[in-house]
Amino acid sequence: MKEIAKEYMFSIILLLAVLAGGVLGVVMGPEAVVLKPLGDLFLNLLFMIIVPMVFFSIASAIASMGGEMRRLGKIMSSVVVVFVVTALLSAVLGLGVTVAMNPTEGINFATLQSVVAAEGGTPEKAKQLNTAEQLVKTFTVSDFSQVLSKSHILPLIVLAALTGLATALVGEAAKPVASFLAAATQVMMKIVQLVMYYAPIGLGAYFANVVGELGTQILQGYLNTFIVYLVLTVIYYFGFFTLYAYLAAGKQGVGVFWRNALPPSLTAIATCSSAASIPVNLMAAKKMGVPADMVETVIPLGANLHKDGSVFGGVLKITFLFGLFGMDMTSWSTWLGLIGVSFLVGAVMGAIPGGGMIGEMLIISVYGFSPEVLPIIAVISTIIDAPATLLNSTGNVACSMLVARLVEGKNWLANSLGEQEEDCQEAAS
Repeated sequence: MKEIAKEYMFSIILLLAVLAGGVLGVVMGPEAVVLKPLGDLFLNLLFMIIVPMVFFSIASAIASMGGEMRRLGKIMSSVVVVFVVTALLSAVLGLGVTVAMNPTEGINFATLQSVVAAEGGTPEKAKQLNTAEQLVKTFTVSDFSQVLSKSHILPLIVLAALTGLATALVGEAAKPVASFLAAATQVMMKIVQLVMYYAPIGLGAYFANVVGELGTQILQGYLNTFIVYLVLTVIYYFGFFTLYAYLAAGKQGVGVFWRNALPPSLTAIATCSSAASIPVNLMAAKKMGVPADMVETVIPLGANLHKDGSVFGGVLKITFLFGLFGMDMTSWSTWLGLIGVSFLVGAVMGAIPGGGMIGEMLIISVYGFSPEVLPIIAVISTIIDAPATLLNSTGNVACSMLVARLVEGKNWLANSLGEQEEDCQEAAS
């Protein structure tokens, strides 16, 4: 019990700080603006570290995978297919449920727009570009100095990925560079840890100011968002995980999955950490009959690169901002763009530590919102943390079964369980 309380402690403190800020905002009203500098201090600290944190984290992660990637072969290609397809399915499901249960329904858009416009947080009116030009502008910049801006997260990610890939391809000669990237990543994460000690005060103060100016209507939006996420969690956890197990190995696969799914699920909820769940997930996937080499590839990679729960979070954050600013969400082009960005958010959030903030900055950057709206959607990350981790972590166990199906064929489970039984008999004799 003490361990669970310890794991949840910081999230509980953050939630209490946000609630306290909301109460202060309601009580103080517009006078809560006096707390704004405390919130701005937290924001500025985050903005100062975003660029180096993203660069070093992604470059180091890719550089360290170089040797493994050359040996993955068919397993790796299957992993990519499974991760991409399940993430896209998550984005589509998330969009469907969110459109049906609009979490911002009833919010006074006019009031919100006037307040946020005063803060400079409304979407920028971008120059009309064709598709090719928009892609170029989204993923690249014309000068290196522009990459060092928090407003250009995607170009920064591209540069970091190229740096990590080049380091891995150079091999032995680039080992000092790989070591430097790894050490720099650890330093940046320690800086993030230090800054986050101030998060309860900073986030609480910022939220008090927001509620003081916008009133209690925004709180209803957060409650609705949490309810929508819980609906998505139930549908995906029980429905889609069962579907994935069935596609992997039929009825036998469904039985095997649910007989072993409880420990990974409880660990994910208790720790709110996909990384902390890796050991339990490894054991559970092996008990399900997934070959060891696939388990040891899918589970660690999935913890870093594949998080369907984070995709749902991306959909809700984008929808929340669209609703807050009264932006149109009825066109097919908007829906396709939302699905694509949510897919990227899931990958970015999984790829690096502190990825929730990076995913939020990615949303802000792609849609042209001012960085000052970051705390408005950062609260969503806090309130959906536990169910999101449940989907992120346990989903990778289900994905390991799908990878086994693609690599070993439809009889993989029967063959694997037969080998396990033979091993047990040999051990007994």
